[in-house]
Amino acid sequence: MTSGEPAQQAKEPRSPELGPFKDQIARPQDPDSENTNADLASLKYSLLGPSLTKAGQDKVDQSKVAEVIYNSSKGSKFFNREEERDKALTVKIDQILAKKRQLEKLDLSRELRAADALLAQLEASRDLTQHIVHIDCDAFYAAVEQLDRPELADLPFAVGGGVLTTCNYVARRFGCRSGMAGFVAKKLCPQLILLPLNFDKYNAKAAEVREILADYDPRFESASIDEAYLNITQYCIDHGMEAADVVSQMRREIHEKTHITVSAGIAANARLAKICSNMNKPNGQYVLPRDRVVIMEFMRDLSCRQVNGIGRVLERELGAVGISTCGDVYTQQQFIEKLFGEKTYNFLLRCYLGLGRTSIQPAEEYERKSVGTERTFRDMDNPTQLREQLRRIAEDLEKDMRRAECKAPPKAVYLADDLYDYALPMLVKLEQEVPNMKLRLLGLRCTHLLSRKKPDTLAFFGFRPRRAGSVETGESTSRMNPKKAAGTGEEWEEWPSEARNDVLLAERAGSSSGTDSPFWRHGKEVLPNPKKEKQPAEVMQEELWDCPICNRPQTPDERQLNEHIDLCLSRQTIRDAIQQVAASTPPSGKSSIPEAKKSKDKKRGRQSTAADPRQKKLRFT
Repeated sequence: MTSGEPAQQAKEPRSPELGPFKDQIARPQDPDSENTNADLASLKYSLLGPSLTKAGQDKVDQSKVAEVIYNSSKGSKFFNREEERDKALTVKIDQILAKKRQLEKLDLSRELRAADALLAQLEASRDLTQHIVHIDCDAFYAAVEQLDRPELADLPFAVGGGVLTTCNYVARRFGCRSGMAGFVAKKLCPQLILLPLNFDKYNAKAAEVREILADYDPRFESASIDEAYLNITQYCIDHGMEAADVVSQMRREIHEKTHITVSAGIAANARLAKICSNMNKPNGQYVLPRDRVVIMEFMRDLSCRQVNGIGRVLERELGAVGISTCGDVYTQQQFIEKLFGEKTYNFLLRCYLGLGRTSIQPAEEYERKSVGTERTFRDMDNPTQLREQLRRIAEDLEKDMRRAECKAPPKAVYLADDLYDYALPMLVKLEQEVPNMKLRLLGLRCTHLLSRKKPDTLAFFGFRPRRAGSVETGESTSRMNPKKAAGTGEEWEEWPSEARNDVLLAERAGSSSGTDSPFWRHGKEVLPNPKKEKQPAEVMQEELWDCPICNRPQTPDERQLNEHIDLCLSRQTIRDAIQQVAASTPPSGKSSIPEAKKSKDKKRGRQSTAADPRQKKLRFT
């Protein structure tokens, strides 16, 4: 659908997950040979990677793709690691099934009643009043590269070296996808063109898109460099427009100004909007009506894998117990908490109901759980070189923590020397436990953060807090880990670690922005929202600050405001007020208090100050 067309309902949701592997992966009851076939099928499915649900692969024969990946990578470290993980998962699934067979022999009526009660409680929290939008740029890195090389429009190409970061939709028809090794992609598509990464271009183009998003929701929430959530409810009200028309207008504006296309999902909450944005890709939008019945029908037939937060592992575990769609959750509700725990239980019930968060806010406002950094390099076993790498990582982490204005326990550390001293014993222990160890990636991460931000006196007294970019508070462009939207249990999508590691290496080697760039890691950092220039009327509103004691306007100067507040709260002011009250009553004789006060003030060297014409005498009655 082009950007100018009206929103359409999508076809039946795509379900490329499992596909031809579904029957083979099911744990057979027969002999070991069939178990071996099932294990092989599950491994091949696992090798397809986390990007299986990416748009543009509807007609791809995934079994052939899996066969190519299997034969190409067999015997490699990656293959061996995936094989071990798959075996461990198979053992875990067998344990889950054994536990379920035991549960089926029990009376679970109590669990059913508890599940129904929780569903009713969750249903009561449903909010259908908001228009939440998820915007996702189409094959973003590839789209930006194509602007400079339009001759590639009809040719299969990808961005990245050892591992693809993205590929255009022509390449996706061959089964190529992000997170795939470049040599594997070449076997699937021999004519594939590989382009080097250029994060300077990507960040510049992303900034153009963000400027437009801010016009529709100044408090939009960036999920990565190429996707964001918006709440356009107020915009729709202010402009008297339907949500679908607003998003069509937004997408059209983005295309006209940036020359790239974006897809969008429009729904009642962020979870649904995220799912919907993938329905009509590329360059389309999908509207899920804000109606409970429609939402429930939509989720009933939706593949579990299409829900953000359900990956390859959980998909296999759920499939083993009979849950392949969100609607299946209801049929197995009495088992879920016993088999997967309370957290997964609540998450799946919310998915079944189609519930999600409606609170959208700038990503930098989420509480930071940790700050980390890492470097990828060629295989290295020299102890001196490893220590040099560790020192550089500690210095990078110190810079990030300074920008984030935080420290980390046990001793609140953030300096590179301290970070290195804490990390070095870990490296030494590892060297002792693994002789002749070779590493290609080192990283440090600090958790249990303590804030180093200076207290904001304005916020303390109930005024508007300083802007995020002020000298006192600073702005952080370091890598954030707000894994969850506060209080929602919804996780943000993570980039495949295999792809990230390769991009780290490629970008460090080829980016022109240098090692001090806040974007050197992998281009998925979350940046503060662009600040729009205030209109004259808005500036006038901020020209005066109200005193929290007397509620009278003051000059917008922090020092003068503090002096005024001290005056309002001073004992002497209270004494003066009491004296005025006393002076207004019929006196039995003249008081000498004023003269005494003047004399005392003179002795203390106090200087009289000119009265502010806007101020009035305080009277306490």
